Amino acid sequence: MSAEQTSGPASQEPARGVRAVLAEDFSFAEAIGGVRGLVESVSPGLVFVVVYLATFELVPALVGSLAVALLAVAVRLVQRTPVTQALSGVLGVGIGVFWAWRTGQAADFFVYGLWTNAAYLVACVVSVLVRWPLVGVVVGLLRGQGTAWRTDPEAAGDRARFRWATWLWAGMFAARLAVQVPAYLADDVAWLGTARLAMGVPLWALTLWVTWLLVRGAAPRGAREDLPEHP
Repeated sequence: MSAEQTSGPASQEPARGVRAVLAEDFSFAEAIGGVRGLVESVSPGLVFVVVYLATFELVPALVGSLAVALLAVAVRLVQRTPVTQALSGVLGVGIGVFWAWRTGQAADFFVYGLWTNAAYLVACVVSVLVRWPLVGVVVGLLRGQGTAWRTDPEAAGDRARFRWATWLWAGMFAARLAVQVPAYLADDVAWLGTARLAMGVPLWALTLWVTWLLVRGAAPRGAREDLPEHP
């Protein structure tokens, strides 16, 4: 999960990515960057799997996947639209292409994603165990409040929500690894690619939505004084 600086409430900028957890209303379309964001995220892996299964040749599959990712960046540059999402896609695809080309194993195209999920899983679990739940850290940064939620005596409920939300993300990363690692070890490119696509953007967006449900109950620290007191 990456934190981007969020705009004020009056901003009309769509709440994309992790920023969606602070939106007043959650939109799956805006969270994933719309149809364009979905296509840019899914198409490189889809092209790789389709071309490889059609030819059982590694090089055409790698070239096709990288070409699609680069095309997405080129189109955004021509249209003068933000390229951050497309560039991050190129980075991931580029690493996958290099690793698979280096080893000559098609399944290694997906190994970078496995390592990334493992790293995020460890980060989430460790952050909860040391009482710095990662979701709370990200939300604090997005709100511009830092780590005030950790010491506020009235924020016990918020801390619990952040812990649950962080465990939720840990569960998502663990589920991906539980399904995809056996497919990788079995060198089953078809199953690995299918699982990667199915458990990619759709599962990420669902996890983000549940996180939004949890986080929206956590009031900003500065807003607590405006909340009505119970009689």
